[in-house]
Amino acid sequence: MSTRFETQMLQRYLIVWLVLSSLAAFFWPQWLPAVPDIFVESKPLLPALIALTMFAIGWMLPHDEVRQLARRWPTVLGGTAIQYLTMPLLAYSMGHLCGLSGDYLVGVVMVGCVPGAMASNVLTFLARGNTSYSVSLTTSATLLCPLAVPVILGLALHMEESVDVWFLVRAGVELLLTVVVPVVVGHVLSRVFPRGEEIAKRVGIVVANLAILWIIAVVVAVNRDRLSPSGRDVPFISLLLALLAVNAGGYVAGYSGGAAMRLPEPMRRALTLEIGMQNAGLGAFLAMSLFEGRGAIAIAPAMYTFGCMLTGTMLATVWARNRGCDSDATDGKQ
Repeated sequence: MSTRFETQMLQRYLIVWLVLSSLAAFFWPQWLPAVPDIFVESKPLLPALIALTMFAIGWMLPHDEVRQLARRWPTVLGGTAIQYLTMPLLAYSMGHLCGLSGDYLVGVVMVGCVPGAMASNVLTFLARGNTSYSVSLTTSATLLCPLAVPVILGLALHMEESVDVWFLVRAGVELLLTVVVPVVVGHVLSRVFPRGEEIAKRVGIVVANLAILWIIAVVVAVNRDRLSPSGRDVPFISLLLALLAVNAGGYVAGYSGGAAMRLPEPMRRALTLEIGMQNAGLGAFLAMSLFEGRGAIAIAPAMYTFGCMLTGTMLATVWARNRGCDSDATDGKQ
């Protein structure tokens, strides 16, 4: 019971833990000058941390989700297509509209390229949406990301700077090894050892959320000089406006796309949260992994993590109070 309570506290107040862990990362040298900076020192471990997180997510996937993907593939692929088409376009256009350039523009584009996050599944449940459809969308976007993300990222970056083909190949391989393979292995093992499913769910949720907290804290620590008032100026206002526009535009695209596909209200809510809540933690990891020496790129994904968690929670709370949605539709039978 206590473990379940602690897990709920971690999820419910994730935005609070994000703030506290980021503050700890930022002020570490001032608070503990004699202690090695654990956040900066742990940067090389991020690929393993992402892989462990995706392994846990794969183990937590309900066993019927593959059948759900096959049974309703038009709505799943339709929702995934909306995500991978609208979010990069929104990110690129809003970044330019807000006057961003260089690494900060690339960071916003990175936000638009990554797949949806597991947090959208939790918030879909809270919003009285179709949780099974949400999980199907997350699974589909995650499995397609080794192909979709490099292509979309390459097209977007080609407009700003020269892009090496091998860079895109590396991005695809990185996503394949740290995202897709661990998810598949975790899901296969959950079928081989079904008795560990309940334990895996509890542990997996904790691992996934702690990974988000740690990745964002590392981004803050690595960019401490940029974020400091005495350091180089970061266009916070422009970044904030661009990211808010991308987030809001994602929600609008999700709900409108669901209406265009004539989805019932619970599935529209699932699609709305899935598209608006990008896996910015993965985006921050990719930014640090693929763009060595360009730490500023990771700032936008880190900021987006705060923003989408806040707005997603607010939207889910509003929908949860709306009794016009049949809660029975959340069981995935549509």
